[in-house]
Amino acid sequence: MMQSLLVMLCLCAGLGVMSPKASAQTDTNAAPLIFRDAHEESRFHALSSELRCVMCQNQSLADSNAVIARDLRVEVLGLMRKGMTDAEIKTFLVQRYGEFVLYKPRMAGMNMLLWFGPLLLAVGGAVVLFGFVRKRKTVVPHSDARVPEEEEEW
Repeated sequence: MMQSLLVMLCLCAGLGVMSPKASAQTDTNAAPLIFRDAHEESRFHALSSELRCVMCQNQSLADSNAVIARDLRVEVLGLMRKGMTDAEIKTFLVQRYGEFVLYKPRMAGMNMLLWFGPLLLAVGGAVVLFGFVRKRKTVVPHSDARVPEEEEEW
């Protein structure tokens, strides 16, 4: 019994040492993108900074070193060269990856709740607080009549 437990511990330790670490695949030896002119380069950088890497949680497409970010940068450049506008490229990527790919979600549909939800909660809280304070004022009547000393409690 003890020997089998020892063998299992050794196997688990060996597997832990041999298994690769779980991390995003990074693109270390990728060639840089080649742009036709300065206008194309500036448009590309502006667009890629507005898009989010679909693998990285909070990095733009321009800042990410993940392999999928490299692939998306190549795809965005290809779509630009096909003559698509920035809006068309964003729409294409949203259809493919969802609203998550945009750093600034569009103000439509359920996203309206994201944009105006905090304001609605604040206004609702203020209304409830105002109603509570107003109701409390009316419940406790103010009396000028003096309570006799015998009935006063200390």
